[in-house]
Amino acid sequence: MPALCYLLEGMGSSCSRSHSVNEANTEENLKAVEIDRRILQETKAEQHIHRLLLLGAGESGKSTIFKQIKLLFHTGFSEAELRSYTSVVHANVYQTIKILYDGSKELAQIESDSSKYIASPDNKEKGERLSELGSRLDHPFLTKEIAQDIKNLWQDAAIQETFSHGNMLQIPDCAQYFMDNLDRLSQPDYVPTKEDVLYARVRTSGVVEIQFSPVGESKKSGEVYKLYDVGGQRNERRKWIHLFEGVTAVIFCAAISEYDQTLFEDETKNRMMETKELFDWVLKQKCFEKTSFMLFLNKFDIFEKKVQKVPLSVCDWFKDYHPTTSGKQEVEHAYEFVKKKFEELYFQSSKPDRVDRVFKIYRTTALDQKLVKKTFKLVDETLRRRNLMEAGLL
Repeated sequence: MPALCYLLEGMGSSCSRSHSVNEANTEENLKAVEIDRRILQETKAEQHIHRLLLLGAGESGKSTIFKQIKLLFHTGFSEAELRSYTSVVHANVYQTIKILYDGSKELAQIESDSSKYIASPDNKEKGERLSELGSRLDHPFLTKEIAQDIKNLWQDAAIQETFSHGNMLQIPDCAQYFMDNLDRLSQPDYVPTKEDVLYARVRTSGVVEIQFSPVGESKKSGEVYKLYDVGGQRNERRKWIHLFEGVTAVIFCAAISEYDQTLFEDETKNRMMETKELFDWVLKQKCFEKTSFMLFLNKFDIFEKKVQKVPLSVCDWFKDYHPTTSGKQEVEHAYEFVKKKFEELYFQSSKPDRVDRVFKIYRTTALDQKLVKKTFKLVDETLRRRNLMEAGLL
């Protein structure tokens, strides 16, 4: 009898252990199923996110477009993010006045009428001091006193003459805007505005990304996009490579106003010629065989003023351009000429099996929020139509 009890007890213990093991297995299986479900859910969600790659040479306005998208279709800039741009804005001011002052001395040495580029004795002293501040990595906070010195130097006839020869120097597009706002930028409690952030120049290094929908993510009709911005300077381009695969569309920014300027990293190379060669190279990449191309002919606001003073033919690519009229008609004529050059390059660089890629050209001004919003709505429509066509629904 005791032996039987012992046997029965052992069987009960064994059943209990078996039950515990089964429970543990069931729990693990449920966890595994949940993990698989989540992975599948995330994979499906990722499949509905279209990847856009923002490319272009340095100073093409890519990063300004990226910031506009953040303002228009994402969260915008928080108070902390705006404050973080204070040092960037101040650095832009110091760097700009340094470029202008150093440039005036350089032009005084090479131009025949050197007197036009020589600042007044009082402003010379200010210029030397400000040039030294502009050379530093740790720029001081922009005070009222320093801002007044910068304003005096900026208003000097020699500096204004130098500014008018901006194509010969690396003067940033934000120069006029920041010089006009010196009083506000030097307030002790200064916090950058959204417009200040858009004008602020920070060279993109590496890769930054943002997820957005041009009609709002809550609306079912809108596509969701992930936009990648990468460094445009030559030494940054090797970082693009791993982003090429699986891209829905390439948005290529070309600054059409820079046909008479040289590269920041190579002052012997015309910026428009660099853009042409880069666009040609990107078009020929194997991984873009089926990729849509959206070409943003950017900085039209600067282009329309410049082209009435500086002929397009100063750029080797536009040697065959001949003005036909003046004013707004000439601006349109010049723009259409540039647009046609890019169209020709696109079809020359696209193999016969790639000509069915979607290719659209948009006139843009990255600082114009309404225009950027309208442009991205058009891009969204184009890509949605392509998706419907590929699905056989159109």
